Amino acid sequence: MASSLNPVKFPGYSTSFKEGIIKSDRSLSASILATDFLTKRSQLFSDHKALTSSSWNAKTPRHAHASVCVSKCMRWWEKTPKPNMIEINSAQELVDTLSNSGDRLVIVEFYSPGCGGSKALHPKICQLAESNPTAIFLQVNYEKLKPMCYSLHIHVLPFFRFYKCSQGKLCRFSCTIATIKKFKDALSKHKTDGCECDIGPSKGLEESELLALSSIGQISYNLPVKSNGDDSLLEVEEIYPSINELLLA
Repeated sequence: MASSLNPVKFPGYSTSFKEGIIKSDRSLSASILATDFLTKRSQLFSDHKALTSSSWNAKTPRHAHASVCVSKCMRWWEKTPKPNMIEINSAQELVDTLSNSGDRLVIVEFYSPGCGGSKALHPKICQLAESNPTAIFLQVNYEKLKPMCYSLHIHVLPFFRFYKCSQGKLCRFSCTIATIKKFKDALSKHKTDGCECDIGPSKGLEESELLALSSIGQISYNLPVKSNGDDSLLEVEEIYPSINELLLA
């Protein structure tokens, strides 16, 4: 009789009953672990999918907010502005500012946020504006005011126009950081402490430019009515004599 401590062997099997049970338990444990892993993996994937789809709209504003913050940090044209530097927001504002400039020199700068030449030149323009407080520096964002720039025939950037008193437009040219001397020479030539212009209202844009802006609805402008004054009355009286003269005749 076999001892209870000895393993029981079955005919046709090389393993004992105890070993069979151990192997069976191991197989069962591995099966349970595999099933549990697949179940948890499926649940994790479902949870991740649900989280992604449900929280996408909530995450989007965060990314948009970050983009807005970055874009604000990249606004080089808003850095270090001087008191005599004015950002133009409309064609009408440009016309009115030029008309009300009095005896001061006005420099209009056309730039673009994406223009490398404009960005490189900006610190120098700020320095020149600070050292010439009597001059007015108007900044026109080409991207925001394209219709106006088209009407004024601005096709290269950065571009500058100089205006003063009743003389109107003094000069215009394109300038970069490499040709900054051109800008300095024009500024030195046209700047004045007092008004040395002819007496009269400040002249800004040309009449043809005003008409072009008016035709596309950028400004409100009416052609001035020209009259000959008393001379026209004299011409009418010569053509049509008065009634008293006819009676005397």
